[in-house]
Order: sequence, then C-alpha cells, then structure tokens
Amino acid sequence: MQDTMLLGLEGIKKTILHGGTGGIPKLTTGSKVTFHFRTQLCDDERTVIDDSKVVGTPMEIVIGNMFKMDIWETLLSSLRIGEVAEFWCDTIHTGVYPLVSKSMRRIAEGKDPVDWHIHTCGMANMFAYHSLGYDDLDELMKEPKPLYFVLELLRVQQPSEYNRETWAMNDEERLKVVPVLHGQGNKLYKQGQYEEATQKYKEAIICIKNVQTKEKSWEVPWMKLEKMGNTITLNYCQCLLRMEEYYEAIEHTTDIINQHPGVMKAFFLRGKAHAEVWNEAEARQDFSRVLDLDPRMKKAVKRELGVLNMRMEEKNQEDKNKYRGMF
Repeated sequence: MQDTMLLGLEGIKKTILHGGTGGIPKLTTGSKVTFHFRTQLCDDERTVIDDSKVVGTPMEIVIGNMFKMDIWETLLSSLRIGEVAEFWCDTIHTGVYPLVSKSMRRIAEGKDPVDWHIHTCGMANMFAYHSLGYDDLDELMKEPKPLYFVLELLRVQQPSEYNRETWAMNDEERLKVVPVLHGQGNKLYKQGQYEEATQKYKEAIICIKNVQTKEKSWEVPWMKLEKMGNTITLNYCQCLLRMEEYYEAIEHTTDIINQHPGVMKAFFLRGKAHAEVWNEAEARQDFSRVLDLDPRMKKAVKRELGVLNMRMEEKNQEDKNKYRGMF
C-alpha cells in the first residue's frame, strides 16, 4: 500500500494500491467510465461480496446518468488510468449497494438487470417481496455496513468517442427513443421476426421503467409512463404468443391485470395463452371479462372460444387414446 488519504468527504478513506499513468482524466456528464471493482466486507476475512474480475467483465457507467451508486462517480474521479485504489466507505455511502449488486449479478447471470414487468421501484420491490434473491444482499439490506471498494480505472471515453446505448442515455433521451424502438418492434412483428421484435419492445420498456422510478407512483407523469409501458408490454406478449412462450405471456399480462383490471387487451391475450396450455376455465373466464369490458369484441371472442373448444376436444381425445392403452 503506497498512500492513504481522505477525499474531503465524510466517511471515505482512499488507499492507493497501484499507481496509474498520466494525469487524472476529466469526467464530465456523459463520460463513459470502464473499470474493475471488488467489494468486500470490513471483517477479519475481508469477505468478498462481488468481484468483476471473477465474472470476467469490467463495469461500465456513464457519468451523470443517475447511477444508483453515485458515490462511485466520486471515487472514480480521483483515479488515474491504470490506478488501483481501495476505498473504505461508511454506511452513509453504502446503503443502496445491495440493490446495485443485485442488478449487476442479474446481468452476469444473463438476466435483465431491471424487473421491468414489476410496476414499482427497486426499494418497493424489496419490501413487497421481502428478498433481493441473494442471502448476503438481504443481510446487507437489513443491516447496512461499511464496505471496501477496490477500483481499477481502465478507460474513460467522452460522449463523442462512443455510440450511446439506451442504458447510457439520460431520461430525456430515453423518452425520445421509446417511440422509435416501439415502431421498430412493430415493423419486425409484421415481418414475422418475433424474437427481434421482443428485443426492441424490451429495450423500450426498460427505458420507460428507468424513467418511471423517478416519478411518484400513481400521479399524472407516472400514469402516462405506465400506460405507455403497458401498451408496449402487450405488444411484447403478442410476440410471446407467436413464439409459443405461453406461460411468460400469462405472467406479464397478469402483472398488468393486477395493477389495472380494466385493460381489456391484457385479458384477451391472457385468455389466448390459457387456451394454448389447456387452462379451459381460466381462458373462458378471461374471454368473459373481455366482453364485459368491450362488447364490440364479441366476434373475436367467439372465434377464440371456437379455437378453445377445438383444442379441448383434441386433448380429450388424446387423453382417451392414452388411457385406453393402459387398461
């Protein structure tokens, strides 16, 4: 260890482990910072919580982009390229780390970092479901602790030096790109490219949810975003039906119905999904609700009920043939 210093902020100490090269890069709004990190408890074993080198992929954040762990921007702004430093951070800076860690772990596991089909922010989700899905993070959430962050600065790119993906956009840019992504998804759907369409819809939904978490639930701005998100989610579910992902379609439409029981299209798509997996009672109940909400759907519902009846007859015949050979 070469040097220990205070950064002029309460609850932070920096220890340089390996010096970098050149001067300290200027980090401005929109700068893309690539770095490795290791998070450790302040116990005798220095228990490792997360380590980007173990995962094999460095972390990337964009300065000024409302990253939940905003203290990392401060820490990174003190580093030179190639420098490795250890930062001791008190609990005033580490309280949200479990939520950030959950997102990073989901990315490493190949999952979406944002539970976009859940209609509340990360904090509310945690209280609603009582778990972040990882025992060590649940423990940190219940009892925040000081942490060590070991950071290695790899690269700094200014906004003109890289192509900005949606995760790197600010809220205004995200809202502008949503209708573009929605339109691209619709075009791909019409062309029968359902997998590609789902990616466009999913990207648009994540943009909406990232903006929505900063609004107060059920107030006008939040509701406008909610309606926009539901519309695209239902388009996403139409793709799922085409891809025969019926149970996922049921999951997403049910999320919408639980929050907004007057959305007719959610009942209609869920009814179609139930019919495909032979949930006859559930399908009939959903189609009945469709007619309650919009009697003009009578013709479409009649057609779907005809399909349901045919599928149930086929299944019953298959069951008879299967059991006939057993006796």
